[in-house]
Amino acid sequence: MKFGLALRSMGEASRPDVLLDCARAADRAGIDDLWVQDHIAIPPDDAEGSDGRYLDPLATLAWLAATTETIALGTGVLVAPYRSPLPTAKTAATVQELSGGRLLLGVGVGWMGAEFRALGVDRKNRGADTDRLLDLLHRCFHGEDDVVEENGQAFLFRPRPAAPPIFIGGAAPHALERAARWGQGWMPMSGKPAQLAPEIAQLRERTASLGRPEPEVATLTGLPGGGANADADFLHRLAEVGVTRVIAGAGRYTEASDFCQLVDQLAAARNAMA
Repeated sequence: MKFGLALRSMGEASRPDVLLDCARAADRAGIDDLWVQDHIAIPPDDAEGSDGRYLDPLATLAWLAATTETIALGTGVLVAPYRSPLPTAKTAATVQELSGGRLLLGVGVGWMGAEFRALGVDRKNRGADTDRLLDLLHRCFHGEDDVVEENGQAFLFRPRPAAPPIFIGGAAPHALERAARWGQGWMPMSGKPAQLAPEIAQLRERTASLGRPEPEVATLTGLPGGGANADADFLHRLAEVGVTRVIAGAGRYTEASDFCQLVDQLAAARNAMA
């Protein structure tokens, strides 16, 4: 199992000094990965907790890549319909290249109607828009050479680093089907082994039917607390049903010191599992 943390790229916690201190603390502690969120246009009546302040996820990860050493950097999740596919593929390839292959690309369909309206994007088409991005990413990173065709035009997709792993965010059944077809893994928001077990079994069955490798499962959840052994027992139960990565959230912290407490808690649980 790998151990990650949700890094708040929103609100007061997204100040540059806080972001740097949090990312460097997680990197020093040997945490496997950090994940940032994606919102573009928060309406005034839905800004509680963030004040409408969100950093762009891929730009944030590119910046953090230059200030960290080994920790992987993920989008949890990038909302595919918000962005044109080809520029998104180019940005993802750039972050992957400049970070030395540390990008983890979580992708989802989105849900917030106000953001779709602000972008002038039809929310009803979000599934098809997501599939278009996933198809292009596959062709760009997994084609036989650097020549890709889009909209009837051939072009060189360079740089073309190793493909970042793609994790499909969302709930069954649609996210499971996309994960089986396009991704290296599924990213649910659940810490309930009993709920996850049948869905992971379904994902594995569908992935196997397509002749693809067994998928990863990276779940976003909180740690129960109560000490390292209690946290380790919780993580063991997730691992038993097929979870391969846990991404722990730190709640609505505003200072790096609060985030660092979760770094220590997760590191202690990891050590207790060993």
